[in-house]
Amino acid sequence: MKDPQPAVSAFAAHDHALCTGDVMERAEALARQNGARLTPVRRRVLEILLEAHRALGAYDVLQRLAAEGFGNQPPVAYRALDFLVEQGLAHRIRRLNAFTACMHPGETHSPAFLICRLCDAVAEAPAAPVRAALDTAAAALGFAIERSNVEALGLCPACRATETQAPA
Repeated sequence: MKDPQPAVSAFAAHDHALCTGDVMERAEALARQNGARLTPVRRRVLEILLEAHRALGAYDVLQRLAAEGFGNQPPVAYRALDFLVEQGLAHRIRRLNAFTACMHPGETHSPAFLICRLCDAVAEAPAAPVRAALDTAAAALGFAIERSNVEALGLCPACRATETQAPA
């Protein structure tokens, strides 16, 4: 597995082709390592999720798949999305009931998801300090956290700039 790459923010200008290519390469390697297979549908769903660093609902993905000849039945999209989440190649954004590609496949991480309320762009931010604080608070109550999902809603830099420029 490759060394972890520096974080690329969905909110910053970057070489998107390089970003997408790196994630796809890592996803292929991780799937092989896990004895899983990125079928053409699974691969295309991951590519769709990577296209814009946005959270997409299953029906958005299904519409794209259907337009490309992959079928138009909901299980087609849901099975592919479930596989990608199970393999650590995508994340479910519960607030939006949507999915986004994991930008760090194969790396142990607990991201916080920063979600733009206007454009639905999603960035993964390191959440180790947040998780540590949550674990401490839970332990004080005798609770053991098994899984958490940190999601923050706000405005990305582009939407903040647009909103501050809009006439009042």
